Amino acid sequence: MGAQLFIVTGHSRGMGEAIAARLLSPGHRVIGLSRRTNDALAKQAAERGAMLEQWPVDLAEALPAAQRLRDTLAGFEAQHFERAVLINNAGAIDTPTALRDADLAGLAKTLRIDLEATALLCAAFLDATRGWSGQRRVLNISSGLGRRAMASSAAYCAAKAGMDHLTRCLALEEALVPNGARVLSLAPGVIDTDMQVQLRGADDASFPDRGNFVGLKDKG
Repeated sequence: MGAQLFIVTGHSRGMGEAIAARLLSPGHRVIGLSRRTNDALAKQAAERGAMLEQWPVDLAEALPAAQRLRDTLAGFEAQHFERAVLINNAGAIDTPTALRDADLAGLAKTLRIDLEATALLCAAFLDATRGWSGQRRVLNISSGLGRRAMASSAAYCAAKAGMDHLTRCLALEEALVPNGARVLSLAPGVIDTDMQVQLRGADDASFPDRGNFVGLKDKG
């Protein structure tokens, strides 16, 4: 297979780091968007003959990142990549608590990273690659909490539900155009990332479901 391009958000740690590491193969170009860079991934890319670009960006303020992505992609020839994939993996959850008790700045940050950034990056990617001849794919990493409500996590649940519905809309739009992108929203199940650590460490009085997450860890 020819040259392939992958854009991965939240690539510096957790599931995003694991995804990026799997994609570092000869002929692959990976662009990682995260607040921090990852030296281990840079070393792996050099060893494997892959190209890795790491953009230090804050997806709580996603507009500049989306504009940079659109401009960067617009600079490639339409036939350059056999496949181009955007993976919106970055996610954040505020301290679990009832919405009435939540910190407003924390709520805004969660909604911006989990939904606004996804929408902006999807728009930039689909715009800049609309004339490309290769396969185009968008994978939005959602959550079971986008389909199941949970107390003390209203913003996260709402953002992931919004991501799912955004994805459905984009899939319908792309089905109407030549070589439209395939768009998928995936809830990968419970994975022991830093977010799970945050949920297990929450206050019982503010987060009635904490024991469920502790039990998941205890049972492996």
